[in-house]
Amino acid sequence: MRVEKCYFCSSSIYPGHGINFVRNDCKMFRFCRSKCHKAFKMKRNPRKVKWTKAFRKSHGKELAIDSTFDLEKRQNVPVKYNRELWENTIHAMKRIQQIRSRRQNQFIKQRLRAGKKLELKDDEKEVEKHIHLIEPKVTEAQVMAAAVAKSKQKQKQKEVEVVDAMDMD
Repeated sequence: MRVEKCYFCSSSIYPGHGINFVRNDCKMFRFCRSKCHKAFKMKRNPRKVKWTKAFRKSHGKELAIDSTFDLEKRQNVPVKYNRELWENTIHAMKRIQQIRSRRQNQFIKQRLRAGKKLELKDDEKEVEKHIHLIEPKVTEAQVMAAAVAKSKQKQKQKEVEVVDAMDMD
């Protein structure tokens, strides 16, 4: 079973799916769905259409240059069947897939790290702009100290009132 790639969006096309377009110079274009075919007929550039793989790679949103992509390239060289070669190839494909996924995750984390820094700077600017709206944080110890001080003031006021009352009598 041969899985082809869409000419426009680079998604997989399984046998029996998609549209083939053959130009007058015998160049074949395979499309996964009518959306891609119509965009091609309207002469849209896949690097400028945001939902395509080409856009994501050209704008640095996906890993574009990596040695793990070399294995995926199609080779039209006939090879004599060898069981050991097939086993090694399948083992290598699994290992390369693991490496690729690890590198892609690392790339995504690195991209998001820059966004977090920008978000943090924006938050700091907003706090500086509206600092008057933020009240200082009060701890339990400060609340208890304030309550004790208030009760002492009340006791002093009562004592002063009692002394005043005695003086007036």
